[in-house]
Amino acid sequence: MYRYDHYDKTLVKERVREFRGQVERRVSGELSEEEFKPLRLMNGLYLQLHAYMLRVAIPYGTLSSKQMRVLAHIARRYDKGYGHFTTRQNIQYNWPKLAEVPDILDELADVEMHAIQTSGNVIRNVTTDQFAGATAEEVEDPRPYAELIRQWSSLHPEFSFLPRKFKIAVTAAPQDRAAVRWHDIGLILKANEAGEVGFEVIVGGGMGRTPFVGPTIRDFLPKEHLLSYLEAILRVYNEYGRRDNKYKARIKILVFEKGAEEFAKDVEAEWERIKDGDLKLPEGEFERIKAFFADPNYETISEPVAAYEKARLADREFADWLATNVAAHKKPGYAMVTLSLKPHGGIPGDATDAQMDAAADLADQFSFGEIRVTHEQNLVLPHVRKADLYELWHTLDAHGMATPNVGLLTDIIACPGLDYCALANSRSIPIAQRIAQRFDDLKKLHDIGELKIKISGCINACGHHHAGHIGILGVDKKGEEMYQVLLGGSGAEDASAGKITGRGFSEAGIIDAVETVVNTYLARRKSKDETFLETYRRIGMDPFKEALYGTG
Repeated sequence: MYRYDHYDKTLVKERVREFRGQVERRVSGELSEEEFKPLRLMNGLYLQLHAYMLRVAIPYGTLSSKQMRVLAHIARRYDKGYGHFTTRQNIQYNWPKLAEVPDILDELADVEMHAIQTSGNVIRNVTTDQFAGATAEEVEDPRPYAELIRQWSSLHPEFSFLPRKFKIAVTAAPQDRAAVRWHDIGLILKANEAGEVGFEVIVGGGMGRTPFVGPTIRDFLPKEHLLSYLEAILRVYNEYGRRDNKYKARIKILVFEKGAEEFAKDVEAEWERIKDGDLKLPEGEFERIKAFFADPNYETISEPVAAYEKARLADREFADWLATNVAAHKKPGYAMVTLSLKPHGGIPGDATDAQMDAAADLADQFSFGEIRVTHEQNLVLPHVRKADLYELWHTLDAHGMATPNVGLLTDIIACPGLDYCALANSRSIPIAQRIAQRFDDLKKLHDIGELKIKISGCINACGHHHAGHIGILGVDKKGEEMYQVLLGGSGAEDASAGKITGRGFSEAGIIDAVETVVNTYLARRKSKDETFLETYRRIGMDPFKEALYGTG
């Protein structure tokens, strides 16, 4: 992973020192909350329903064991003993005391972490595939490019006050685990017909009040022009993006109103002016960054691994976990392991300080000290020897991180909702917990197969309900919490926006509604190999509406 140089360290430490003075002025009353707001947002500090919330950046979802231990320490020392991993590969602390936030940031700076640009109308944390650099699917490791974008965008003077927040995701695999088409800019590393590697550029994706799957504006961009092309996109957005209405300020609205083709013409015109300037990628600098992402010192292992195979055949619970939580690695004899933060009845994405410490210890023992955070609010050990999987599984189980449900119905994405968020209309966490409890049957979960449920407590869509195979949106109806059901969304390479089935359900009724949708799928699928999304796309909305409401 990337290591800070002298300039990085100085920048982050000076920002902490500056913010410490601002916090002292707020605590003393010299600054009002309104005056303090833009200052705290520049440092990732939100004011939620009950307390401040600090969002810490985890660039492209990559952590060292040392960093994870500091995150655990912060949860233990400054919070209530846990942290919440988000869909943007960040971590949030929900209960820090304002006066202690500079101390938290200081401790983060000691391990090359910060909260800069995790809030505000800026370019946020750059995200990518949690399996980057470890999967055989990708054409290249996308993380060096994500790091390059991070360096270019950090405190960029031209893009520090954009019309609205801005999110970039990068992937290099045909299976999209980074939801690139739902981002302001999505980048797909791929090879052209000549075998050259470059980027497909997608612009204008996003959720919220007006969901859009982003269109491709350039099918192939040579790698050396990445930063200049991004600069051109941001300049067009900065010039034409709406600043008079925050609901129409995202780049997705600009792309929609202009049309993707016209928007692309504006970008290309700006890019022609700047593409051969200072932003053209210097080969030496990129190789320097790339060297930080070199493969670990893998062993040479001949497949198969006899002990691992024997354990798989002898222990059914271990075999179930392998089927969902373990993925193929690019190196023979290794695997990628997802640590589930979705225990049945638990809070999606939450990890206790003890679990974070355990993850750090296991990373050191089994995965070269490296941990990843996933878009779907889980953790990953990316480089585990297959021979170690049985021992690892037992240890994970003891720490509550071995639930064999990755990609299944109970692997739910949920925003904090009305339990924490001042913007929410309804609670998300209890709904996720009750759905998981209703489907607390591993055999049935495996029979249902891949099914992604995503829950948002309001229209801002932090729980990505638009991209759920089953999406749930909390709404306020005359002071009562209600829940709309959406079907057919996807955040993968076949990205699509879910459609609302009809009228909403009460808190008591939404769990039954989800079960009705699932049972309708089971009754209508062609075979056990046909997934929920495939069945929905084949038969359409009407059978589900009839089952839910008794009408076609």
